[in-house]
Amino acid sequence: MIYEGKAITVQALEDGIVELKFDLQGESVNKFNRATMAEFQAAVEAIQGDSSIKGVVVTSGKDVFIVGADITEFVGTFQLPEEDLVAGNLEANKVFNAFEDLNVPTAVAINGMALGGGFEMCLACDYRVMSSAAKVGLPEVKLGIYPGFGGTVRLPRVIGVDNAIEWICAGGEQRADKALKAGAVDAVVEPAKLKDAAVATVKRAIAGELDFKAKRQPKLEKIKLNTIEQMMAFETSKGFIAGQAGPNYPAPLEAVKTIQKAANHGREKALEVEAAGFAKLAKTTVAQALVGLFLNDTELKRKAKHYDKQASDVNLSAVLGAGIMGGGIAYQSAVKGTPILMKDIREEGIQLGLDEASKLLGKRVAKGRMKPEQMAQALNAIRPTMSYGDFGNVDIVVEAVVENPKVKHAVLAEVEQHVKDDAIIASNTSTISITYLAQALKRPENFCGMHFF
Repeated sequence: MIYEGKAITVQALEDGIVELKFDLQGESVNKFNRATMAEFQAAVEAIQGDSSIKGVVVTSGKDVFIVGADITEFVGTFQLPEEDLVAGNLEANKVFNAFEDLNVPTAVAINGMALGGGFEMCLACDYRVMSSAAKVGLPEVKLGIYPGFGGTVRLPRVIGVDNAIEWICAGGEQRADKALKAGAVDAVVEPAKLKDAAVATVKRAIAGELDFKAKRQPKLEKIKLNTIEQMMAFETSKGFIAGQAGPNYPAPLEAVKTIQKAANHGREKALEVEAAGFAKLAKTTVAQALVGLFLNDTELKRKAKHYDKQASDVNLSAVLGAGIMGGGIAYQSAVKGTPILMKDIREEGIQLGLDEASKLLGKRVAKGRMKPEQMAQALNAIRPTMSYGDFGNVDIVVEAVVENPKVKHAVLAEVEQHVKDDAIIASNTSTISITYLAQALKRPENFCGMHFF
């Protein structure tokens, strides 16, 4: 073992090739937290100090590659003075640079999700071999920031300015076929062949069949566009991005400006530009809000997963009040395969609800997300009714009648008499207190609010 830590190991494979493996102990995924970054530096130093090493293959011991930075650390880090943020960012990038500058060829085996800092790790490698089941991307703009581990520097030099702007500013995940077409990866193989393919690539580089230094060089230099080409690429993009993002989400536009500002510089100076812009964005209230939203959403999903294990099955649902809202709720249930009763006191309301559900299902068919026969099955799962006749078998009822407290009280009290004792009753109200509405019920412990987005 050349290096062994709690997040990273480096061990010999064959013919002078070593495997640098990310496998963060005690976690289901790999992420660049402070401990991992410290070990990454130590691992790179260990490789630098071993003259017998001829090549490096980077792998993951998880189902994903690396999902990015540890966002839980952002809350404290983003409270630091701006100059400290810049300094910390540049220190981290020294490690990525040291890895990129190793005097031996490097290849990464991207086995699963490689997002944010995980994809930036891939970009620091000479060659990128990707599993056909994997995805890559730089989603930082969704947190009000942009890539800070060299993503705005390396990606436009690897796949071109236009593609890089699209990837960074949209923040989406890219499938293997699209990544290969754009030039973000060098090969796509079946998952079972991934590691062997990465090792074979390094062997070819060691043998001189592939010139890894020439492959690396564009990432160290300025972007190869003349003044006119740069103006066309950046000015057009800035206008479009500004219109799409709007004034309240500055990160996408700032990312374009950063790439433009760093376009005529080599790697080190370009990274300084990136670090300065990253620190400014990290100090904005937008970044603070979006990071908080992400963390709260993650915590909610964690709790939901826990409660999901305790939850009873829902074999039949119901919605009270058809119309557009009721039709939308019926659609949500039916599209997931759960039959639903859609009750209203007027035939016109029922028809409006069925039309809304049909419209939403039709959009899925038009987008290729559903086959026509599946649409028919979903529509058949929506059973319109004007009575409570079948409500005795319902597991959950969603109330979506007019936004009037007296009406809702009456409807909730009425439906409770027709459902089984353990049925859940929910209200889709947007403005009325759930506690107040529960006063109409004999079993308020089975009552909750429920919203659909």
